[in-house]
Amino acid sequence: MKKLFVGVLWVALSLSVQGKEVNMTSPDGKYQFTLSDSGGQLHYSLTWNGKQTVKPSLLGINANVEWRDGVEIGTVDSSRKDTIWHPVYGERSEIKDCYNAWKILVNRQNGRDELILDIRAYDEGIAFRYHFPGGQYLKITDEYTEYTMPEGTKAYFTPKAQTPYSYLPLENWPGESDRPLLLTLAGGGYVCLAEAQVVDYVRTKFNVSSTKKNTIISAMYGPVEDIAPYSTPWRVIMCADKPGEILEHNDILLNLNPPCRIKDTSWIKPGKVMREVTLTTEGGKALVDFAVKRNLQYIHFDAGWYGFEYDKASDATTVTLDPRRNPKIDALNLKEVVAYAKQHGIGVMLYVNQRALQQQLDEILPLYKSWGISGIKFGFVQVGSQVWTKWMHEAVKKCADYGLMVDIHDEYRPTGFSRTYPNLMTQEGIRGNEEFPDATHNVTLPFTRFVAGAADYTICYYRQDFGRLNVEKDNYGVPRSKSIQTTPAHQLALAAVYYSPLQYMYWYDKPSDSQDEPELKFFDDVYTTWDDTKVLQGEVGEFITVARRRGEEWFIGSITNNEARTLPVDLSFLPAGKDYVAEIYTDGDKSIPTRTKVRVSKFRVNAKTVLHFNLRASGGSAIRLVPEVTKDKSLKTYKQQKL
Repeated sequence: MKKLFVGVLWVALSLSVQGKEVNMTSPDGKYQFTLSDSGGQLHYSLTWNGKQTVKPSLLGINANVEWRDGVEIGTVDSSRKDTIWHPVYGERSEIKDCYNAWKILVNRQNGRDELILDIRAYDEGIAFRYHFPGGQYLKITDEYTEYTMPEGTKAYFTPKAQTPYSYLPLENWPGESDRPLLLTLAGGGYVCLAEAQVVDYVRTKFNVSSTKKNTIISAMYGPVEDIAPYSTPWRVIMCADKPGEILEHNDILLNLNPPCRIKDTSWIKPGKVMREVTLTTEGGKALVDFAVKRNLQYIHFDAGWYGFEYDKASDATTVTLDPRRNPKIDALNLKEVVAYAKQHGIGVMLYVNQRALQQQLDEILPLYKSWGISGIKFGFVQVGSQVWTKWMHEAVKKCADYGLMVDIHDEYRPTGFSRTYPNLMTQEGIRGNEEFPDATHNVTLPFTRFVAGAADYTICYYRQDFGRLNVEKDNYGVPRSKSIQTTPAHQLALAAVYYSPLQYMYWYDKPSDSQDEPELKFFDDVYTTWDDTKVLQGEVGEFITVARRRGEEWFIGSITNNEARTLPVDLSFLPAGKDYVAEIYTDGDKSIPTRTKVRVSKFRVNAKTVLHFNLRASGGSAIRLVPEVTKDKSLKTYKQQKL
């Protein structure tokens, strides 16, 4: 992992400590965090850009003893850090890590126990956590952290990691909400509540207080037990005028995690993946051929290759097909497919349910390495309790020891661990195309779930009905359709809008479904990791446009909700005085001679160009921009055409 330190400075910062109140600011001065111990309790408030975004709110924790009442601020140590680092991969190739920090000793008025409140103020947000410096045994049963919001605040509520969103006031919630939690302020502006470095703790969701108006409270899954010194996860508050700014600032979650601990990361290779659905040798080889043709880097064997995944007796060290998925038990020669894939430069991923992982992890890792497997998708994980949370991250570390990449599915949501162990490439924790969501859901995700980090959404393309999905409700009791609810151009655009270093493509498709439609070139060309990312425009649940750069190429995706809309795309982010060739993919009409009816256009553009799109309901547009090296006389300059 390359690191470039352009400046690291630890100095004493000027503080205002008057009447047991500490005032803290971010490097740019926009965030002002105030902590006080009035009345024997710790309360904080937050001001951003001169506007109070979090009103006085309680801090405290129960760890053997109560740290809620009878506490006071003790000594205050301050420092500053300013550095730049380069991730193994990411949404950007360079990440700024600049913050002001404080370690505040919290004393109990009747006791010798010690608690330190760690606080960091970044330009991107505020983070704080509870740290126990002593050597005592800990049993944390409650975290009293509150977020009292201004009157009229509303939240994008979702009860689980794979459920739809509801836009609700801060009262009478139907249960707990998953994280991150995006809030809108009545006077304008956005606040996002998130968490970082949840590695050896429990899942903490959000609920509304039954006793304090407009107040969000922490909801721990269960108790946490450990030995001090010990730190809780970071609690993060981010503020913005526009929701896209929060997505652009989500590197704060990576910054709150330790640097990479893998010495040689050369084997960690992001790429595009397609699932093999037949579980046969013939199907596997056909998929390898398709992967070569369509510039995919991996194929994936899903559940069923080693037996019935829910049966703890199924042996993940053997290729024994589940008769429910393929009645021909000997139809798959996995080693033969892996060898064929290797000959063609294609990697192979394997799905393994957590039942088998928990029993056989230490046995299967060296075995899969000897087979030439590139990575594992963990299935149906349990991540609520401290036991399973710790097990999960230890499993990722063990996979790194054997050079295996990891994709975690189901309820797991990231909190920045991929900085420390970048072999954790992506994770589900999202209501993706497996659930056939509508376009309004898709334009909510970038401002909510994707703030946490990469998500394996499982992009689809050929819309088909599948008998096994012909049900009225999903596993969460939510009605769903049995086919893709968005247009082909919408699905194309998702490859640029959504970030996932392992990007699963053509999820419900087989190679035989493709008729080499011209627009597949966008999928062929698009990358999965980037040098720069910009959110050009967007409103939650309405629309979004994201531009991502790799080298000198730019890829842009725009998607709208269930409504049609006219959407301009301003290219002023391009370098001045340089022409680009824009390859543009939009939903067309009956005149397009393909099943998918996607129109492919090509124009000359530059930094002064503003493209104009008439997006269909549930539609989108995808754009690839490449520098024009040689003038093409047949290429027209874009002149305000409606696309």
